[in-house]
Amino acid sequence: MKLPRKTKQQKERAQEILNELYVYYPNPNCELDHRNPFELLIATILSAQCTDVRVNKVTPKLFETYPTPELMAQAPLEELEELVRTTGFYRNKALSLKETSKTLVENFDGEVPKNMDDLLTLRGAARKTANVVLGNAFGINEGVVVDTHVKRFSNRFGLTKHKSNTDKIERDLMALFPKESWTDLSHLMIHHGRGPCKARISRAPDHPLCVKYGKHCECRKMRERVED
Repeated sequence: MKLPRKTKQQKERAQEILNELYVYYPNPNCELDHRNPFELLIATILSAQCTDVRVNKVTPKLFETYPTPELMAQAPLEELEELVRTTGFYRNKALSLKETSKTLVENFDGEVPKNMDDLLTLRGAARKTANVVLGNAFGINEGVVVDTHVKRFSNRFGLTKHKSNTDKIERDLMALFPKESWTDLSHLMIHHGRGPCKARISRAPDHPLCVKYGKHCECRKMRERVED
């Protein structure tokens, strides 16, 4: 993947932001409950257009009933649909779980592959899902997970000029931050986005990170309006 060029100053600022994020969120981690790569893959597929909290309520029963790719591949589609109904788009997701499990059994000996190209052959697994699995299940920093929180953080803190193109935002982040931080980076941004720097804010937050680095952040814009 060809990455855009970034200046030394841009990279130094990005490193400062990363260091500050670690101060406020010292233990970044994946919030999808899982015990192995297969469970993480399935949970990540279910998390599309759904909260991690909701997915974590669904997966215990799902994994108790179908704990392996072999069993999930053989599961009646109607039963899978019922188990994942509350995650939204349940028919499509249930089919993805069944077909993905079937592919794991037939093409990968029942194991979740450890590379991007193979993961992308699985139904329901786009690049975001593959990045989640590679980074959190195998410790492989192949890219940066760009969800709605990461997208918003990247724009508010001036780390990208792209508003909605997740591929271009990811490339900007990969070019700015050291590779060994890529998995943590998304967790850190998500923690901040779910906390003090939400999508909708009704007053000017005084979080030090927003005050210091939020050049394009709604937090700072609102603060400036209040101070005026």
